[in-house]
Amino acid sequence: MKGIIYTNKGEMKIEFFGQDAPKTVQNFIALAQSGFYDGLTWHRVIPDFVIQGGCPNSREGSMGMPGTGGPGYKIDCELTGDNQFHDRGVLSMAHAGRNTGGSQFFVCHSRRNTAHLDRNHTCFAKVVEGLDVLDEIRQGDSIDKIEIIN
Repeated sequence: MKGIIYTNKGEMKIEFFGQDAPKTVQNFIALAQSGFYDGLTWHRVIPDFVIQGGCPNSREGSMGMPGTGGPGYKIDCELTGDNQFHDRGVLSMAHAGRNTGGSQFFVCHSRRNTAHLDRNHTCFAKVVEGLDVLDEIRQGDSIDKIEIIN
């Protein structure tokens, strides 16, 4: 399975780690197909670390604090697969403690500052085209939509 993250800065094409994190991939795909991510923003951007999005409180008009929202449920971490390393372009689930993820995810800028996340956050996909877009994203930039390609 593949996908395209459309942003106001361009497109990032991704490939999912279906064998390594099947439930996380399934959750992300279901949210994307339902339109959950459409119109959200990258609410957290830390240079040479990650960009983070997927919080419904980042949607224009939301009353909640960006970075504190989710889909209304939690998913378990999947940390034992072969691709559980936070390299440049890897998408991983954000959480507030083990097994508390839901919709928020981040994309890694580089390996330099992310090794401590290995086997603590579930890696579920990787940017295979559009790494230049990753570098251009700033806090408040938009996630216009996420398209899933079978």
